[in-house]
Amino acid sequence: MDSISALLAFVRTAEAGSIVGAARALGLTASAVGKRIARLEQELGTRLFHRTTRRLHLTDEGELLLQRCRRALDELADAQADLAQRQHAPRGLLRIGLPTIGYRFLLPVLPGFQQRYPQVQLELEFSDRLVDVVDEGLDAVIRSGVLADSSLMARTLGSFHFIVCASPQLLQARVAAQQPTDLQHLPAVRFRVPSSGKLQPWTLPGHAGDAAAEMVTGMTCNNMEAVLAATIGGMGAAWMPDFLAADALADGRLLDVLPALPHQQGQFSLLWPGNRQPSARLRVFIDYLVEHLFRAR
Repeated sequence: MDSISALLAFVRTAEAGSIVGAARALGLTASAVGKRIARLEQELGTRLFHRTTRRLHLTDEGELLLQRCRRALDELADAQADLAQRQHAPRGLLRIGLPTIGYRFLLPVLPGFQQRYPQVQLELEFSDRLVDVVDEGLDAVIRSGVLADSSLMARTLGSFHFIVCASPQLLQARVAAQQPTDLQHLPAVRFRVPSSGKLQPWTLPGHAGDAAAEMVTGMTCNNMEAVLAATIGGMGAAWMPDFLAADALADGRLLDVLPALPHQQGQFSLLWPGNRQPSARLRVFIDYLVEHLFRAR
């Protein structure tokens, strides 16, 4: 039997919830789809669906097979698209996961990517939680910090720096900070990391441990955009990426509290499943980001 066509019939039936719906999606008769599923169940020696008069429901074995089949069919589709794109421009949907503040460094460079590769459709998933690139059906994710998942391939996109910022109004009413120990005179706006629930430590040169631990915390947020807004509003000083504070620093809404100190460096990387050959559209996306992100830093 044609194993691929049987598996495809099974997947489409599971997605549609009925053989008729799968037949419509595949351009086949309901009888043909039903026979392919029956032969697949016979070959595997297990029932894949619970059948009722109105709808089909997957068995536990069917659920397991569906997960495996989707990955296999995605691999096959990527391989077919990759072969076709070797002779044509990259095309198709590219699903990328990235942190919420990622739009600040990513969106400014995307118009150029779209102009160069107009047939690649981007779908961006913004989230501060630690998403699983495979389970959530993403082609790749952009992450910062230590890369702990060794099953993923990675490419460094560029670096940035953390700085301590505060509003001019707040600094006028306080003692000027010259070194990390002077920060205890300022209230702090802290970022709580969504994936761990812990406060992000302020790692400053010349100070052991968390520099913010000696400050009075006036506010905590699990969203860096909220940290930025609170800092501009004068609610406290905050430790944040330079690209996040760039606009507010440029127009004077924020000031660098410790400009004389060297800044801690961070980096962003793009990761994708190590057991999957990147598609042509993902390869050009990676190359484009490496070429254009954080170039001025």
